[in-house]
Amino acid sequence: MAGMIESTIKTSPLGRWYIELVDVTDGESEPIHCLDVYEYAEKIEELGKAYDGMVEVIWSSDDGVTPEQINEVRMQMNAYEAEQEAIRNGESHLADGTLNFSATNEA
Repeated sequence: MAGMIESTIKTSPLGRWYIELVDVTDGESEPIHCLDVYEYAEKIEELGKAYDGMVEVIWSSDDGVTPEQINEVRMQMNAYEAEQEAIRNGESHLADGTLNFSATNEA
């Protein structure tokens, strides 16, 4: 059975975004707060273990979250995914030309 994780972009009183995760399949889980996309990816992977990696993610944002904050989350997610793909492929550089330190350290 696939798990369903609700990911909500929220903003703190100081104006910094964060992502709140809730396992809605479980129905009893406490919200998990992630301050960056690396922590988010780690927590999604942890939650996914209960469902053999089969997880559906539902995205939303709270009132008060600006389009700029949503775009920043989107851009960081894209950069994270590009980085992970480069690591999987053993590439020395990311698509934008940035050095892939993980690949160069493994060689």
